Amino acid sequence: MSKNKSSESVKVVVRCRPLNQRDQSNGPAGGIVQMDLRLGQVILRNPRAPVTEPQKTFTFDAVYDSSSKQRDLYDESVRPLIDSVLEGFNGTIFAYGQTGTGKTYTMQGAWMDPEKRGVIPNAFDHIFTHISRSQSDKQYLVRASYLEIYLEEIRDLLDPKHGTARSLELRESPETGVYVRDLTSCVCKSIKEIEEVMNMGNQARAVGATDMNEHSSRSHALFLITVECSLPGPDGRKHIRVGRLNLVDLAGSERQAKTGVQGERLKEAAKINLSLSALGNVISSLADGRSSHVPYRDSKLTRLLQDSLGGNAKTVMVATLGPASQHYDETLTTLRYANRAKNIQNQPRVNEDPKDALLREFQTEIARLRAQLNHRKWRSKQKKEQVDGEGWDDGTEREEEIAEEEVETEEEADDYVRLEMETEAIRGDQFMLAEEKQRLLGEKERMMGDLRKEQEATEQLTAKYKAMESKLLVGGKNIIDHTNEQQKMLEMKRTEIAEQTRNEREIQQQMMAQDEETLELRDTFTSLQQEVEAKTKKLKKLYAKLQCIKAEIQDVNDEHVRSRQELEQTQNELTRELKFKYLIIENFIPPEEKNKIMNRLTFDPEEDQWKFQPLVPAESKSLQMQKRPTSAVGYKRPISQYARVAIAMGAQSRYRAENIMFLELDMSPPNTALLERSAEAEPNQSHSVDSSPTKSRGVRKSQSWCQNPKSIPSSSSNVSLAACHAAAPMAAQ
Repeated sequence: MSKNKSSESVKVVVRCRPLNQRDQSNGPAGGIVQMDLRLGQVILRNPRAPVTEPQKTFTFDAVYDSSSKQRDLYDESVRPLIDSVLEGFNGTIFAYGQTGTGKTYTMQGAWMDPEKRGVIPNAFDHIFTHISRSQSDKQYLVRASYLEIYLEEIRDLLDPKHGTARSLELRESPETGVYVRDLTSCVCKSIKEIEEVMNMGNQARAVGATDMNEHSSRSHALFLITVECSLPGPDGRKHIRVGRLNLVDLAGSERQAKTGVQGERLKEAAKINLSLSALGNVISSLADGRSSHVPYRDSKLTRLLQDSLGGNAKTVMVATLGPASQHYDETLTTLRYANRAKNIQNQPRVNEDPKDALLREFQTEIARLRAQLNHRKWRSKQKKEQVDGEGWDDGTEREEEIAEEEVETEEEADDYVRLEMETEAIRGDQFMLAEEKQRLLGEKERMMGDLRKEQEATEQLTAKYKAMESKLLVGGKNIIDHTNEQQKMLEMKRTEIAEQTRNEREIQQQMMAQDEETLELRDTFTSLQQEVEAKTKKLKKLYAKLQCIKAEIQDVNDEHVRSRQELEQTQNELTRELKFKYLIIENFIPPEEKNKIMNRLTFDPEEDQWKFQPLVPAESKSLQMQKRPTSAVGYKRPISQYARVAIAMGAQSRYRAENIMFLELDMSPPNTALLERSAEAEPNQSHSVDSSPTKSRGVRKSQSWCQNPKSIPSSSSNVSLAACHAAAPMAAQ
């Protein structure tokens, strides 16, 4: 038994925002975008081209003009994807387009206004409403994560240390695919909790103002929701399936000439355009189908969207447009990317245990074989009845027996069919008299009329009964359950209407394609002149298509030249800034420090960027770094060994921690003993002066700056000095 993987193309929808005041003031009045909602077509007019040039037409799965509502977009294009996620599939929704075209409004909208809520809040409501209405034997676990790609670095928006935390790393596993290592995951139990997680991440997201958008997103944001469901299987055991929903709000592509960004904003714009260019290359490579290599690793954005583009996921791409004439080039580029994305094929599958998947496959195969066996038994029974020669009356009796087992409305329908058959049999009987035939036909028509009236009365009574029953509350049910049932029925009807609208659009697109193909086969000509006119008309039509293709090729070449010029301009700006940084390094950073930094740099091929090696080698991480020198512990700068010894001796040392001291001479205290002695004691005094010359001079060692100075009276100082001068000649004699 072979395992077939069903493929599914990426669903692409286009939305156009209304003209704003900036567009009306900067360019001519009127838009360049027209939308055919019935056929899902976008018609683009070139404002710089002559009137005779044909307009460009693109066809998508659905289109929404400036008057469209948020709820219509969600019900028609997003709701089926969320239902698939709840069934265990991977799903991705991302908005793509020029800056200022309404990507963030489409994804988030106005949270407080129910009519303007975007895709993300409506998805929250959808998921938790489905969980609340599910059966009691099912258990759910909902987890949410929020990250952004800023300057090609992955940052966790739910991390409290978001501004200073290091960038996260991408990893890949065979089971889950590409994932972000160490990403914060929050368990959410209600709509309020998951909205709080979203608001906390939005506060940390990088947003800036440009000339085209006051609140321009400067990073790609990715909100991940994981829904795990535990449900009982046919074997009585619990089985788990996991659905993952990626809600991506891309930063808009922008041109420096229009946004007027400089400095840090210019770096952000360069990184944004680089990642979006990588995304366009991936889309082109997947849509081409002939490329053997898809450049997923050119950007972290494309690496994260690897499963969403050509992998295990169901994907919806919302391309947003601006109707202003000055944005014609950007609008055309967005439409071309979206048109290529339609050709991408994904292979979605349910995320469950491989054993559970195999069990489900066997159950499906058994059910199919059982249905085939029952059908063969029924056909053999029919053949046997025909061979046994059962007549038309017996067949009618068998039909009546089967009809008795059906609903009453089906019985009446079978009776009506039987009467018609009997009427046709009476009309085809040639051996019956005309009067008898008219009488029987009249009776049959009267019976058919009575039966028709009875059917209409039955249908009216059934509708009236259901209407009355819906107004009553059945015993054993509370009002909340009744309201939930009514809301569930309303959502089912809304889903059916959206599905019907989508099917009608697809059928109309197929009919248009078939009409163009079979138009030539249906044409018949009565003369050569008519055939010549028809062929001439067809030739003109083909020539117009050829001119359109040539114009398209020229537009693509012009766009390539413009993109190259913009990249060269951005490269020149970055090169000038890089030279300025080199100038600073060469003139203000010592060579030895620069060499230390260069020696620590290593290139990570997996992350495709340069990284610093840690100061401590990996093999000695367990060891602590060396401590600071002993001479520097506790002080602003190292001090000498002699100063440390002097400090250890006590507070009387003349040296301090900073090697700073006061070298002024402190005056000695007055010596009053010299004034009280008489002249007879002068020889003894001279002897005492000789024995202690330090005291006689009145000078002592200088004290440290930390000692409190002692006040000296001026009169005592004069007396002491006089005494010292008097003692000096005596000592000389």
